[in-house]
Amino acid sequence: MSMREIDLNENIINSNEGNQERQEYYIPDLNANIEELDVGFIQSPSTSILQCSSSRGCLPFDLNDEPVMEDDEQVGDIMQQSNSNNSEYPSDSRSSSQSFDFNDDELEDIMYPSDSHLEEDSVDDVTSSQVTQAPTRKKSLCNEDRMAIYNTLLGKSVEGRLIRGAIDMVKSQFSVSRSTIQRIWKQGRNSGVYVDVSHKLTKNVGRKRIQVDFNRLRDIPMRKRTSIRSTSSAMNMSKSTLHRYLKMGVLRKHSNAVKPFLREENKKSRLQFCISMLDASSLPHDPTFLGMYNIIHIDEKWFQMTKKSQNYYLLPDEEDPLRTCKSKNFIGKVMFLAATARPRFDAEKRVLFDGKIGIFPLVTEEPAKRSSVNRAAGTLETKPITSVTKQVIRSYMIEKVLPAIKEKWPREDRCYPIFIQQDNARTHIDINDEEFCRAASQDGFDIRLMYQPANSPDLNVLDLGYFRAIQSIQHTESPNSIDELVKAVEHSFEIFSPWKSNRIFLSLQMCMIEIMKNRGSNKFKTPHLKKESLERRGQLPTRLKCDAALVQDVLKYLE
Repeated sequence: MSMREIDLNENIINSNEGNQERQEYYIPDLNANIEELDVGFIQSPSTSILQCSSSRGCLPFDLNDEPVMEDDEQVGDIMQQSNSNNSEYPSDSRSSSQSFDFNDDELEDIMYPSDSHLEEDSVDDVTSSQVTQAPTRKKSLCNEDRMAIYNTLLGKSVEGRLIRGAIDMVKSQFSVSRSTIQRIWKQGRNSGVYVDVSHKLTKNVGRKRIQVDFNRLRDIPMRKRTSIRSTSSAMNMSKSTLHRYLKMGVLRKHSNAVKPFLREENKKSRLQFCISMLDASSLPHDPTFLGMYNIIHIDEKWFQMTKKSQNYYLLPDEEDPLRTCKSKNFIGKVMFLAATARPRFDAEKRVLFDGKIGIFPLVTEEPAKRSSVNRAAGTLETKPITSVTKQVIRSYMIEKVLPAIKEKWPREDRCYPIFIQQDNARTHIDINDEEFCRAASQDGFDIRLMYQPANSPDLNVLDLGYFRAIQSIQHTESPNSIDELVKAVEHSFEIFSPWKSNRIFLSLQMCMIEIMKNRGSNKFKTPHLKKESLERRGQLPTRLKCDAALVQDVLKYLE
């Protein structure tokens, strides 16, 4: 009897040649469930039937059925002929030479997974929103993890045979594949008396890092290096690669602030000011700075009611806050005149004098001209002084600053001269102002004015860090009026720690050392002394020393 040969492509080809118009095209619905996307296939637990649409009709073919033979005796001849044809091609050496030593329970786990495993991998029971992408990168195990896996398998074995389900349990525990667990178990069983399941990656393995010539960055203009995007574009590399090198420390981020322009005479005046702050008795062999306890630093600063841009930390379900104003250029602000000196401590580190002379708002109180829903006409309102002149500063210096100094200054030092250091602003009074000198010499005090070098905010402790510190405290509150803003700034000034104020004076001395090293220039970075750490250990100095050779070099430069 002859065997019937069935060509699966015959009906499709003939159908296409016979009548192109009778073809049926099926457009899948991408929003349908997974089981509805099996176009042209009908799957059942035991068979897969291929259905072909053609002009002759639909012919089902069961691919899992045995070949239809008219004579069963010819099946053996056909199989023998098939084996002889396959012998002409070399078989896979790995399949012929490699053998696996698994017990019956393991093979049963591999060939016939448990029902729970099938339920987890079942596509019919999982919706499209629950489908997650499998990890594409293989997990690399260290030798400690591999030994832990082998010891866990030993605990789940009986007489060298793994119990049923042991591989699945260990696989879930260490989040690795079944094949990895099987390889480790086989390696440990075949290692002999001394169990060794370590990997072979003992040297530098993996793809070698691509060498990037970052010296090309020196030739790129600074204007093209302001962000990761612009820098990566100039370097012709991806942003992620550049950010990775930034985290490795190959690159560094720099925030550049505009500093005052200094002429040559400005630099020399800065050097002379730094030399004047050295103790004359320590020159020339051991130059040491003065304690600066008799110097009061004053300066003005605007404090605003709120920032133009503020950061908050919110929960995912919290609503973003909304802050509104008519114009960002007209946010309420008040100018304050601050005066502070260096704090003093006793041998037991108790505060004798906190150095806080005061912070004075430049405001006036005016009666309201009209009635409103908030207040009646004639009610006194606090309004900031928008035009600060020399007369305003003179009145504040005489009526507020001098009385505060005379009230708070330590009694044992009232016989010594007290210097008020101010910058060269046009609104500041002259150091020989008659009205001020007359008021400053009363009550047995000797209070004098002195100028700091021009364009030198780094030589004033208020600009060096004091204002920034109290402003950060003030921004933690939310004032809604001028009166509330004044109270918030005054409260921030009062609660500011005198220990931090003392550290700022040491930072001032460090800035003076850097100014002398750079010949009066302001192109330097303030060194970090770890003052807080030294203070905890009781090693924080009150005065810093300077290199004698540096001082001699500066003196020769000024000649």
